[in-house]
Amino acid sequence: MNRLFLLGVLALVLTACGQGGSEPGISIAKALSLAPEDPALADQYRSSCRACHAASNSGAPMTGSLAAWKPRLDKGLDVLVEHTITGFKGMPPMGLCSDCSESELRALIEFMATPPQEDGA
Repeated sequence: MNRLFLLGVLALVLTACGQGGSEPGISIAKALSLAPEDPALADQYRSSCRACHAASNSGAPMTGSLAAWKPRLDKGLDVLVEHTITGFKGMPPMGLCSDCSESELRALIEFMATPPQEDGA
């Protein structure tokens, strides 16, 4: 019974990510290694955002890839937050973070859309 539940959850996460090709600008390993500095925000990112935004075949813009986020940022951060709240294309409503506030969603988007600092920078 537990395996069936876990398979259902996995299917939901993979379906929620949408479909698409790889995103330019950052490796999967690098995207998987990134997390917000704030511990609470990092927990929200890991439990809600990372499954799609660190997967090259999800269709979601990769965390840290400015090339992937630029066309979305060009629409404005308010539009991105609204799309996150209501759902948009393959993006599920609330980005699978049902307990995130609007300000937390905004901070998560800003984090994901910011290229990582190079070591020593």
